[in-house]
Amino acid sequence: MNIEDFRDYCLLKSGVTEHTPFGPDTLVFKVGGKMFALTDINTFASINLKCDPERAVELREAHDYVLPGYHMNKQLWNTVLIGAGAPDSQLRELIDHSYDLVRTSLPKGVKAALEQ
Repeated sequence: MNIEDFRDYCLLKSGVTEHTPFGPDTLVFKVGGKMFALTDINTFASINLKCDPERAVELREAHDYVLPGYHMNKQLWNTVLIGAGAPDSQLRELIDHSYDLVRTSLPKGVKAALEQ
């Protein structure tokens, strides 16, 4: 997966917006105003993704390319290294999981607005 594929995949999801709140080098994707994915625009060496806490631990134990979230809450975020063995299908599934976690946690009114 390259950064264009990553960006396109994230933007295909309902209600997703992209931002650079941490400066011009960090691309952030949000749903309902909450982050679910971010990466360095210049290097695209890794992606930070939200994750269920129990699953986060399982993924880290099973895969060398999944680490505790860099500069994030280590319990809720993983950093997935790009080009270190993660197949594109797994990256897409982890992006889906992150998006679904965030979208599910949104207030009812925000979720309803996204569905329209």
